[in-house]
This record gives sequence, C-alpha cells and structure tokens, in this order.
Amino acid sequence: MEKEISKAVISRLPRYYRYLGELMEDGVERISSNELSQKMKVTASQIRQDLNNFGGFGQQGYGYNVKYLHTEIAKILGIDRQHNLIIIGAGNLGQALANYANFKKHGFVIKGMFDINPRLIGLVVRGVEIRGVDDLEKFIVENEVQMAALTIPKTKAPEIADRLVKAGIKAIWNFAHVDLVVPDDVVVENVHLSESLMRLSYRASSLQDQKKKEEKKKR
Repeated sequence: MEKEISKAVISRLPRYYRYLGELMEDGVERISSNELSQKMKVTASQIRQDLNNFGGFGQQGYGYNVKYLHTEIAKILGIDRQHNLIIIGAGNLGQALANYANFKKHGFVIKGMFDINPRLIGLVVRGVEIRGVDDLEKFIVENEVQMAALTIPKTKAPEIADRLVKAGIKAIWNFAHVDLVVPDDVVVENVHLSESLMRLSYRASSLQDQKKKEEKKKR
C-alpha cells in the first residue's frame, strides 16, 4: 500500500520547485539542506523529511544536485507532462487566468474557454476562442481535456461540475464559492479568494492588536 503523503508536504513542493528554479537561474549546481532552509524559512530537518517521502535525492556531505532535484519534483507534481485545461467562465477572472503566461511553462495548455454570455462568445483571449457551453462535452472528448477551471457563479457551478465529470474530467480547479460534490476519483482544488482575504485580514488584525497591547504595557 502506498504511503499517504500529508497535505502540508504537498503544499511545500511547489515552493521547493520555485526556489530550485531560481537557484538554477543563478547558476547554482548543488545546495545543502541547511542552505535551502535559510532560503525557504523551513528547517533543514523538515526539508530532509519532506524529500525522504519520495526517496531522499540527497547525498551526505554533498547536498542536493539542484537541476536533478528540480526535475524530480516536477515529476512528483506531474508538471513534467502536458495537461489540457479548459476554463468555464470567461469573465474578468477567467480571462485573467487565460492571460497567465506561466501556465504553458508548467505544462498546462489552455485548450478552450466557455461562457453563457452571448457578448463574450466568439471573442479571442490569448489565442483561445470563447465558446458557448452547448458543445462542452464534445470539446472535452475531442481535445482530450483532463482539467477544468471553474470561474462561474456558485449557483451554476454544481450543474457544470456534473457535466464535466460525466464528460470525463478528473480534476477541477474551483474558484466558485461552493463546495462541489464529486465522485472519489475526481479531485477538486478549491480557491476561495474571499476566504484567503479573510485569513489575511485575521493575521493583519492580530498583529495590530498585539502591537497595541505592547504599546499599552510600555505606558
């Protein structure tokens, strides 16, 4: 039975990938876990533990080969292969995603965009034409689409998600403010922007409150 990797470890992998990419750009060929920990603000033992989940990759007294580790993490994250993606919802957020240049660099190819607004249908965003949702299922099959981003109102999201799943989509990047009910073999990554903003607000407010308490003590 395969070992279950914790969400915390998985959430750190993209950061390792990004930092290793920056090190490669700077011409760094190898790095120790201690040096990497200073850059990432994660302890060296945590880095070793994280990477040991996948085989380790380091050598005692040598550290990590930056290019090799970068390549191996790309394989673990699945970004060493092409993922065909569609965007459902071609409003401001959908168009912003379509215009994000780094998608292709990481293996994500936007094959199509869909919307129900007749004023948007037919427009072209970064070389991708916006289509109506009538031929959604046919398009998914013909273009071997594996992933879909949902940037639509929460009232429409469950119905569209059902259609996506029935058409064979196995991964949904959900920006709609609703928890989707999907089969166990379909993965959903929720991106709730307002919740993220609330977490930021909490942290900022906590810091301000702490500062006020410290100032009171000084008086």
